[in-house]
Amino acid sequence: MTIIDYIIFALYMAGVLGIGFYFFFKNTDHEDYYVGSRSIRPSHVGLSIVATDVGGGFSIGLGGLGYVMGLSGSWLLFTGLVGAWLSAVFIIPRIKRVDVKHSMLTYPDFLKHIYNSKVALVAALISAIGYMGFTGAQVLAGAKLMAGTILPDTTLGMDSLLFALFVIGTIIIAYTVLGGLKAVIYTDTVQWIILLGGLIFFAAPFALVKIGGFSGLRAALPPEYFSLTNITPVMFFNWMITIIPIWLVGMTLYQRMFACKDVKDARKAWYIAGVFEYPIMAFVGVFLGMCSRVLFEDIDSEMGLPMLIRTILPTGITGIVVAAYFSAVMSTADSCLMASSGNVVNDLIQPLLKHDVSDKTIIRLSQLTTLVIGVVAIFIAAKFQNVLSAILYAYSFMVSGLFIPTLGAYFWKKRSSAGALAGMLSGGGLTLFLLISGTRMPGGLDATFFGMAISLITFVLVSLLVPDQITVPANKIPNQ
Repeated sequence: MTIIDYIIFALYMAGVLGIGFYFFFKNTDHEDYYVGSRSIRPSHVGLSIVATDVGGGFSIGLGGLGYVMGLSGSWLLFTGLVGAWLSAVFIIPRIKRVDVKHSMLTYPDFLKHIYNSKVALVAALISAIGYMGFTGAQVLAGAKLMAGTILPDTTLGMDSLLFALFVIGTIIIAYTVLGGLKAVIYTDTVQWIILLGGLIFFAAPFALVKIGGFSGLRAALPPEYFSLTNITPVMFFNWMITIIPIWLVGMTLYQRMFACKDVKDARKAWYIAGVFEYPIMAFVGVFLGMCSRVLFEDIDSEMGLPMLIRTILPTGITGIVVAAYFSAVMSTADSCLMASSGNVVNDLIQPLLKHDVSDKTIIRLSQLTTLVIGVVAIFIAAKFQNVLSAILYAYSFMVSGLFIPTLGAYFWKKRSSAGALAGMLSGGGLTLFLLISGTRMPGGLDATFFGMAISLITFVLVSLLVPDQITVPANKIPNQ
């Protein structure tokens, strides 16, 4: 990168921080901070969803998949399309009906409404820990991008990555702490436009010129890279069971459901997000990863795309596209940071406070909590080498514990609070043990499958054996 590229990048980051400062003075209460006063337009929410879901982690991860397996890596984001549209059809009408009556702020608020406060507490812990890890994955993605582009003259080892981790982590934490959800969503909209424009109109054409066009790409890569069947059924199944359920339990998604004024707006936002995930971003990401494979062999697959950007683009455009990819990182990291902070403050700390605590105090507490979680996320990022693995670990932990009890909250009348607790603890606990221990799974199945299976068994059995003593009123059931 030249001095011009660095200036462009610095101006972009200054603009993002400026948005954070702007909303620092605009936020009037904790609803402003966490759900944007429930009045954000569906176009902004939809772009924010896809920016959050794909973000730096999945975009860098997609490049890595394109590097190692070609077009079939795009199936990863097909799961996003399926999850978004299933959620729009079956979940949004139910959750918005409850939200209109009770003005919820977080995902555990919904579980507390259906079950009890103990269930909400456990869900908040699982969600907060999962999103803290997810934030760490995004910071790692930003560090890899920085090491491959902004720090080209340094070694691409952990020393460079550690330096980059602290730099990009500080920027993400600063404007998220200041601005809250409005800053996150409005910057997401701009960032996603910059990202798509940078990749489609600059990175892809220059990459093709560098490698000799499509004919050069075909000549350099094996035939299976151009097939959509270069993937095992088990891998596709593992992606489906890990990623689709997150659309039912993701705190970032519930915040955006609550930020929409009604069902119509929320559904429109979710449909927009699905289409942008697949096919648009799915194929752009893996295609650029394939191009990087032609130019760079025997490197970390997730470093291929950042190195491609550094190598092929002319002065000025490099700064724009690097800023675009940092946009993707920040779009996800800020949302995950907000989600974890919301779980801790609204669901864990605030119930312990006096009811007369001022909104200003809650906002300051939220900002402090966001800061602390962000710092911890940086240290988590330093423990991982692979971005996609870090993301899928966080997803696995969350969906294994939360998916089955949440599904029951929407669709099973015989559910019980005891069953929900049992399902969360058994599913999340088993998956966490399997991931940490490194146990080899039979048949190549992901730990998520076994966690969800035990969660289902315990949830159903305990719900039938230990039913709630008080019948849930009809107006508490979201599907009535």
